[in-house]
Amino acid sequence: MVARLIAALVLLGAAALGAGLYVGAGRGPGPAIEIHGPARFIGRQVEFAATIDPGDAELTAVTAVIEQNGAAVPIFSLSAPDDARITQETDTRIRISRSLTRGAYPGLVEGPASIAVEATHARLFGLRERSAAARRDVEARFTPPRLSIASTFHFVNHGGAELAVYRVNPPDAESGVRVGDRAYRGWPASALGVDTPDDTLRVAFFALLHDQELDAPIRLYARDGAGNEAEADFDHRVFPRRFRRARLTVGDRFLARVVPGIMARSDELASIPLPPDAGLLEQYLAINGPLRRLNAERIRELAADTADERLWSEPFRQLANSQVESGFGDHRTYLYEGREVDQQVHLGFDLSVTANVPIVAANAGRVIWADYLGIYGNCIIVDHGLGLQSLYAHLSSIGVGVGDAVALGDELGRSGMTGLAGGDHLHFTMLLHGEPVTPVEWWDPHWIEDRVERKLRDVS
Repeated sequence: MVARLIAALVLLGAAALGAGLYVGAGRGPGPAIEIHGPARFIGRQVEFAATIDPGDAELTAVTAVIEQNGAAVPIFSLSAPDDARITQETDTRIRISRSLTRGAYPGLVEGPASIAVEATHARLFGLRERSAAARRDVEARFTPPRLSIASTFHFVNHGGAELAVYRVNPPDAESGVRVGDRAYRGWPASALGVDTPDDTLRVAFFALLHDQELDAPIRLYARDGAGNEAEADFDHRVFPRRFRRARLTVGDRFLARVVPGIMARSDELASIPLPPDAGLLEQYLAINGPLRRLNAERIRELAADTADERLWSEPFRQLANSQVESGFGDHRTYLYEGREVDQQVHLGFDLSVTANVPIVAANAGRVIWADYLGIYGNCIIVDHGLGLQSLYAHLSSIGVGVGDAVALGDELGRSGMTGLAGGDHLHFTMLLHGEPVTPVEWWDPHWIEDRVERKLRDVS
């Protein structure tokens, strides 16, 4: 009798435990779902990506669809993954990704849509299932952006800059001017002071660099968030320029003065292979070539730190009482003991001054670099907004810090001969998206009036 009672109690307990497990398995959360792409738009080509984490349960089903106007277009199913990629990110989480082209959803039209993902996992040996869903609202776009030029008379000097005013629709498309393989982004016209309700109007400074071919294609470009792209030609004329050539002799006295300081203060040289017993000439060649290129890369990186508005309001000014020693784009051949050892291009103006004279800002802006910079020695870079910056090199001292706002004529530091300087002078150049362009244009009030101010008035 006692044995029967115990057995009954055991069976009752087991039944209660089973019921508890069954009910508990049905109450647990479903799989964790996160949609990673597309972020905002569906275009002619898009990457779908989502992660699913069923935890310690078994994933039994996953479906993903694009929903629009009551219809659902399948884009993934765990039972028939087709060409989708499934990767194991963690012990429990998988990532699903698939490239989709316009042909994958022929019934989809431009306008609002949603990405919907549903996943199911099983617990208790498949007796109970729990599902979860995630949704992301997107917009379908299949029409390439529309571009049209609004400004006139685009005259581009080799090594110089220009301004284009244009329209792009939709307004949220990334756009600008592409010159050969270089892209110069555009900004809303209001960033350059144009008072207009037209939200499609854009402005972009661009350049034909000294090392680009005269026939490099110059075109407007646009790419919207859905990946749709467009280009458009616009009227322009290129003017060639003959860059000077010079032969410079470097001697042991010069090398002994400049090389050790640069070697000691340029951490970038650690990435340049040099034998332990490298002499002054070998070290100089590493500075004049590879380090010069690394410095140029750093300057291009700094170009991203630019204001989304015009910070200057009048023509730039050449340093007062300075004489031009070397011009922009000069091709230099370096000689040591009568033999050619190197060739480089001088991308700025060397302005001769006496020792320790005040170096002032060529225009209003914000300091984005105030430190030692390899071949430039003590160097300051001032951002003037919309990708335009000015560089001051070889200073003996620096009197400003990163983030400081400066006005035209404010003192930045003192002249000197740090870095690769043969004597006291200021190396000055203008930068457009990190690329050197000739300062002569920016010093010229007539150029500013014709190439910038006139165009802005015409479209206001």
